[in-house]
Amino acid sequence: MKLFSYVALAAVCTLGVNALAEEEKAAKKVSTVHDLKMTSLEGKEVDLSKYKGKVLLMVNVASRCGATPQYAPLQKLHEKYADQGLVVMGFPCNQFGFQEPGDSKQIKEFCSTQYSVKFPMFEKLEVNGPGQSDLYSFLKSSADDHSDIGWNFEKFLVSKEGKVIARFKTRTQPDAPEVVKMIEEQLGN
Repeated sequence: MKLFSYVALAAVCTLGVNALAEEEKAAKKVSTVHDLKMTSLEGKEVDLSKYKGKVLLMVNVASRCGATPQYAPLQKLHEKYADQGLVVMGFPCNQFGFQEPGDSKQIKEFCSTQYSVKFPMFEKLEVNGPGQSDLYSFLKSSADDHSDIGWNFEKFLVSKEGKVIARFKTRTQPDAPEVVKMIEEQLGN
């Protein structure tokens, strides 16, 4: 009889824990990027709701990649369109060929000395797999192409309302005509 009581109690406890986990997951539902908080390279929490009304170009970046020179056109886009409401954002990731091995301080130093990056940069994160960040879970599920990120420097264009407008693969340069056209459309140019 006691064994049955312990089993029943364990089952009730398990159901309660599972119900709480489901409630927590439902409460965490993300409908726009503005619902998320990220951590900057400086270790500060950044509430992405502060970017409401801005057009965002979100990019998973790496310092030792064949596509690393894309930092230069990303910085130029940031400079050219920042006054009109564009914010380029870099999200370092070490999931592709271990091409972002450094810590936040090393990443910041590399970006500033090699490419004079002035746009917001965030702590290293995962873009695929079980450890993927909530941001990349949202970006991928909201884009027309829901597939995993294929490599470094994939780009997501996000509207002023925090919704994904377009996804560009690594081979598409940040200043490619199709990217610039969509940025300008979102900015109202």
